[in-house]
Amino acid sequence: MTTTDPFTPIGTADMPWGASEKATWRARQSVKRRYEEEVLPRIHVLASRFEVLEYGRPTENPVRYPLLALRSRTWRDGAPVVLVTGGVHGYETSGVHGALYFLETEASAYADRVNFLVAPCVSPWAYETIQRWNPQAVDPNRSFGNRAALESAALLDLIAPYRAAVKVHVDLHETTDTDESEFRPALAARDGKPFEPGTIPDGFYLVDDQASPQPAFQAAIIRAVAEVTHIAPADAEGKLIGSPMVAPGVIEYPFRTLGLCAGITDSPFKTTTEVYPDSP
Repeated sequence: MTTTDPFTPIGTADMPWGASEKATWRARQSVKRRYEEEVLPRIHVLASRFEVLEYGRPTENPVRYPLLALRSRTWRDGAPVVLVTGGVHGYETSGVHGALYFLETEASAYADRVNFLVAPCVSPWAYETIQRWNPQAVDPNRSFGNRAALESAALLDLIAPYRAAVKVHVDLHETTDTDESEFRPALAARDGKPFEPGTIPDGFYLVDDQASPQPAFQAAIIRAVAEVTHIAPADAEGKLIGSPMVAPGVIEYPFRTLGLCAGITDSPFKTTTEVYPDSP
């Protein structure tokens, strides 16, 4: 689906933003929903079944935005670890609530086989302001290689003791109409580059790791999801968001080269899920 909603640019065309432009962008942001009302209460209810770990506080409103993860209370040394991350891009709502819903409803069925470590809302400020970036106009999901975003650095520190034990990592994302109408134009303006319009896939799809692809794993997820909702078809060029579709509903990115969350462990089975929430 192609979108045409306008984005009001900041700064001068073809020139990357400096501190002044980033401050202008930050001043335009406002709270549209409440982390303390929509996310924290569900985490605290889960504390009866999962250990709640505070793994950091952002510099912006640290009291308001504690970074919290949940860990299996029946943690067993030597058991495989399943890592689930959501809300790396705070505006991508279903990842946050999907991670919590999984813990509330399904995780107990696997408790005798695996350890769970779940960070449901990696970027709480961006969750509240419905933004892709953190308050410093940095994309956390391009910052796991350089620790440029506090949110990314804190998550890296959280998973450090478990990194070698993680066997599955599912990083939950969305691709929305606002990616094309707001967030990609903002990225072009921030970096002083021309905006090149694209299309938004209508449906669910996955991103595999180009450096170590696991096609059977991705295909198993696609088959399961296809029973619930539709899988995004390729565009006229056989691509999804500019990348060749290597299998139905699957593209590949170099996770670590791009500093993506899905590349933060040595897990053999990792994926980034992408949901299109604006579809009928």
